[in-house]
Amino acid sequence: MFDSPVSASAYEVLGVGAEADDEALRRAYRLRLRQSHPDAGGDAAVFIQVQRAWELIGTPEARAAYDRGRGSSSAEWAGPQAPASPRPDTRPRARSYGQPGGWRRERYLTLIREWVGRGVDLADPYDPQLVRSAPHDLRRLLADALAEEATARVVADLGMGYTVWHDVAASRDGVPDDKIDHVVLGPSGLYAVLSEDFGGPVGFRRGEIVGPHVVGAPVTGLVSRLRVIARSAGVRFSGAIVVLPDGDTLDAITQLGKVRGTPVAVAARSALSTVLRQGVAGAREIGGTELFDIRTRLQQRVRHV
Repeated sequence: MFDSPVSASAYEVLGVGAEADDEALRRAYRLRLRQSHPDAGGDAAVFIQVQRAWELIGTPEARAAYDRGRGSSSAEWAGPQAPASPRPDTRPRARSYGQPGGWRRERYLTLIREWVGRGVDLADPYDPQLVRSAPHDLRRLLADALAEEATARVVADLGMGYTVWHDVAASRDGVPDDKIDHVVLGPSGLYAVLSEDFGGPVGFRRGEIVGPHVVGAPVTGLVSRLRVIARSAGVRFSGAIVVLPDGDTLDAITQLGKVRGTPVAVAARSALSTVLRQGVAGAREIGGTELFDIRTRLQQRVRHV
């Protein structure tokens, strides 16, 4: 929340400009609290977001700190970040194939240069001011690349019992962005995973994700692409998981039930490891020699975009 290329700033959440004085800021906060309070018919996720915005800019000290570092730095957006560790981590990590976020990063870099224009020196394509001035579709590409990279770090830490394939081609017609962000195989099952960042809170209706910035039917699309891989590799998926930034859903884990026969869950990023270890409700577990057979089939059939 507030640090994504597509997220609203704390000021935008409260409905004021960055130049608003302290009294205007307090009035806006109280108004947004009343408007978003669940007891008054508001959205609980937005209510939480309003409170978080006030924590960031509600005092002169906090506001000054926020203004100094508003938005992520280009260094944080420029490439995958390894988790900080006080000492080298020697634990075996999950097997990983493909480049998480790679297709979307390449697409973003191509389109941002086209948008800026030929002959213009683009010293830093990840400069926060440039990114936030770009069209929403371009910012979404970068936000989703960052989301995929964050998911990859979570899965890697699950250990050697897991295998993950990133940016898996899932199109029968050669459409490049028809892909599954991650295919994850582990003791709890085989899952197709979609990493998304819609830039704010979302809700759910009839097994689908809904919200002001949600385009199309992401869950249904994921399940459709999952079926392409299942037929191609001759495997059966246990379920599907959509990963969202922390704070964009009211609950850390939301079980959506079966969508076109496939069990689906939506998980906040901090809860993803729990879902992958325990499995999605109603999903079929995989064990014994079947796990090795599925891994072999996927390794032979998977193609990356």
